[in-house]
Amino acid sequence: MASPRRIGAPDAKNRGVLLDAAERLLLEEGHTAVSSRRVAARAGLKPQLVHYYFRTMDDLLIEVFRRRAEEGLAFQAAALASEQPLWALWRYSTDPAAVAITMEFTGLAAQSEAVRTEMARYSELFRRAQIAALEKILPRYGLAESLSPVVLTVLISSLSRMLSLETALGFDTGHAETITLIESLLLDLEGEPRLAPTA
Repeated sequence: MASPRRIGAPDAKNRGVLLDAAERLLLEEGHTAVSSRRVAARAGLKPQLVHYYFRTMDDLLIEVFRRRAEEGLAFQAAALASEQPLWALWRYSTDPAAVAITMEFTGLAAQSEAVRTEMARYSELFRRAQIAALEKILPRYGLAESLSPVVLTVLISSLSRMLSLETALGFDTGHAETITLIESLLLDLEGEPRLAPTA
């Protein structure tokens, strides 16, 4: 019986370079542009190295997603623990860079069960963390009875994705008014934002 094919170390420099290259391709040209040859060329490495570090392209893309998702979970935790958690959550959820990569992975998920499964797993982690934080935050504003943490998390994430999708399609009717309404509610609850928008 043949021994399993050797895979490069997870902390190897070239592995990180390949992940960076794949992420740049995703953001600049979309998920259909990501192939082992294109990733290798963008990374300045030989194409064989892609499959030395990743058994399949799905494995590579899932690692790109996991890396971003883990960073996102840490950022979200800090946002929800900040002095203005609702402002921070809104800024995080509507950050164009974060929404853009989420939309690309949503496109990939339609084609790959492995990517879809990983996205669903992390989406659940994000949502559960938001709900747990909002269950503590909303009572501070007297909203525990009138606003469900579960509904609020769905509204925020759905709204941010919808605005991004429509903008990508080239139309934004009602966007400014919707954003103004949300931010006026946040002003009433937490005052002027004292934090910078997410990078």
